[in-house]
Amino acid sequence: MAGARAYIGSFTSAGGPGVTVADVDPATGALNVVAATDALADPSYLTLHDDLLYAVSEANEGSVGVFDLTADEPRLIGTPRPVQASGPTHLAVAGGHVLTANYGSGSVSVLPLGEGPASVVQHMGSGPHQARQEGPHAHQVLPDPSGRWILSVDLGTDSVRVCAFDEGTFAVRREVALRAGSGPRHLAFHPAGGFVYVLNELDPTLTVCSWDADAGLLTPLREVPVLADEPQGDAYPSAITVSPDGRFLWTATRGEDVISTFTLADGAPDLVAVSACGGHWPRDLAVHPSGRFLYAANERSGDVTWFGTGTDGVPVRAGSVAVPAASCVVFAD
Repeated sequence: MAGARAYIGSFTSAGGPGVTVADVDPATGALNVVAATDALADPSYLTLHDDLLYAVSEANEGSVGVFDLTADEPRLIGTPRPVQASGPTHLAVAGGHVLTANYGSGSVSVLPLGEGPASVVQHMGSGPHQARQEGPHAHQVLPDPSGRWILSVDLGTDSVRVCAFDEGTFAVRREVALRAGSGPRHLAFHPAGGFVYVLNELDPTLTVCSWDADAGLLTPLREVPVLADEPQGDAYPSAITVSPDGRFLWTATRGEDVISTFTLADGAPDLVAVSACGGHWPRDLAVHPSGRFLYAANERSGDVTWFGTGTDGVPVRAGSVAVPAASCVVFAD
């Protein structure tokens, strides 16, 4: 296949370049940086839709910026749009809208793709971890593969909300409780459907759930650890991704600074290896569209490291590129 292009988000407030563009060598997975722009402050998470790049600005007064990608350097289109919430950490495009998960406010913002102000769906609740769960902290919002549902993951309330658009109005259909104090952060769908894997930040575990896309029904089944041994210090899982063929699942854990590899026979995760992430504080993991390469955005060491995945899925370090305060990697074919 032709080489994909990578877009890397970073925290400008911590010295990052903003949105970095890199060509990807299809044979080796190597990144070659070609441009960067700091036109948007703290673009910590990115997503692509209809040849445009959407980015959150993770600030107290959060916003969404949209970039034109016809040139090497992305061009910010117009003025960033306020999300009417603080600390947006994740975004997605669904139902003709841009959705943001707002960690600071504990809410989801819904902006029409065209003009129009944001509407805000406020989460409610708390958890037993006094320092981190004093209130809701929405961390991710993600459409399911069918396109009928949107799942909102809330670290502060130990729950996942199943949402949908009803005649253009975004609404929570049900809230699914996970174990108290687990602190769910991000989730990933199995590409074949039927399973959702929720990565917990406050306890280094993975909650395996069944997923019924017809009914929009998420059912927790069991938890599995993401580390082979008890952590010796800080251990905050951050990112999760599944290979395009559904054979492997990878998670990143900050503090331990590792990538955990699971096989997914019949959708059931089995931990087979825990490997160094190639840097410090891996905030994001991304798999190349081919499934052959895995990328870790190491925030505190300021680099993106890439790995070959091989036939067993275990990452083998192949190289890295400096991107200060790196936070996210996405790919465009």
